[in-house]
Amino acid sequence: MTDPAGMQGRVIGFDFGLRRIGVAIGNTLTATASAESIVQSRDGRPDWDAISALFDQWQPVAIVVGLPLRLDGTDQPLTQPARKFGQRLGGRYHRPVFYMEEQLSSIEAEKRAPEAEHHDDLAAEIILSNWLETLK
Repeated sequence: MTDPAGMQGRVIGFDFGLRRIGVAIGNTLTATASAESIVQSRDGRPDWDAISALFDQWQPVAIVVGLPLRLDGTDQPLTQPARKFGQRLGGRYHRPVFYMEEQLSSIEAEKRAPEAEHHDDLAAEIILSNWLETLK
């Protein structure tokens, strides 16, 4: 695995879900992230055209995927699908993939924006922000 410490530039973060995938864009130089969009997924099959458009637009140097784990750190039902999604992203877009534990990111996103219908993009922002913090 590539060492993220020396990476500079934009990174793209994902909050994987079987129906929706939150997307955030961040920057290693400023260590900031912002919610970008929500990509639809049908039965766990992402809209790869929409994801490709995001890669074309932002040209990220790395990919961060939220890894859903139970509070005790063990796998839960979405852990393996999220890992598989990360592997597919790495294979398709030829960028290093990093996983960030994401317990409670969706709950935190709902607290930040209770009026929003969906919080997937904000959850992706939280995941990516937490990952960027680990680089400091």
